[in-house]
Amino acid sequence: MGQLKDRLHADLTAAMKAQDELTRATLRMVLTAIGNEEVAGATARQLTDDEELKVVAREAKKRREAAEAFATGGAADRAARELAEEGVITGYLPAQLSDEELVALVAEAVAETGASGPQAMGQVMKAVGPKVAGRAEGGRVAAAVRAALA
Repeated sequence: MGQLKDRLHADLTAAMKAQDELTRATLRMVLTAIGNEEVAGATARQLTDDEELKVVAREAKKRREAAEAFATGGAADRAARELAEEGVITGYLPAQLSDEELVALVAEAVAETGASGPQAMGQVMKAVGPKVAGRAEGGRVAAAVRAALA
């Protein structure tokens, strides 16, 4: 079991003992998502720490998007619950890059690849991807790369 999954299990146990319903329900959903990812495909497998982190990041994004949808639909209480769940989940993610740090990493990747123009976006994204893994959403990275290549 990966370190993140171990930590999630330990925190779930603590939340159950503390009768913290929000944390308990959220961690159960995240652990279920990790379990589903482990058994997806032809054979069951153990996820790496990076893969577990990607699943947790995906779950946080789902909560953020659901909160926006609920807020748009006028269900403020449901939106607040989704945001609270996202808050629990983000505690397990690495610190996000600031805009300045992201721009600097993108500029470095552009310089490394010698890319110019929008047609080189894929090349730059491939170079910057490992540097920002888990620390910035793909949409933010793509926007920064577009801006750097414009």
